[in-house]
Amino acid sequence: MIRISDKVISRHKIDNFITEILQLRSMGLSQTDVAARLGIDRTLVSRLENMGEVRKGKSVAVVGFPISNRDEIFNLLQAEGVDYALLMTEKERWDFVRQKSGIELFDAIMELIALAHSYDQIVVIGSDKRIKIIRAVLDKKVVGLVIGESPIKEDKYVDPAELVAVIRAIKAGH
Repeated sequence: MIRISDKVISRHKIDNFITEILQLRSMGLSQTDVAARLGIDRTLVSRLENMGEVRKGKSVAVVGFPISNRDEIFNLLQAEGVDYALLMTEKERWDFVRQKSGIELFDAIMELIALAHSYDQIVVIGSDKRIKIIRAVLDKKVVGLVIGESPIKEDKYVDPAELVAVIRAIKAGH
């Protein structure tokens, strides 16, 4: 509880109300519909969304391997608001392949392809050949960040500044 002058305000009640507004909006209801349902002004819904907005625009996924500074790049992508990141070192890449039977590996790759199709923009960090193959498989615009010629057999360093520039250019619509 918070006292403001002669009022006592329930922070819990406000938090629950905001959660309900956001849940209704995420279910597809318009701002006007949410406002009518909850008996509030539509501009309150709009202002809450504007206060909490992190970004607008394309959903972005980044896939990359084999990356020596994997953790640094992953943290950078989270800080930049990237929606999905699949980053592997060379060891992780081989572990991914070796731990599955043929059909399990095929199914896992098909699931990853389907997941990639759900994003507006894909950034691929890898060899020239892998980027070309992923572009063909996804049949959509793929931004490639080449870290070596195929086949790459060891982890490669990814320049964080270069990747940030790519992500920000995508978000800016360039």
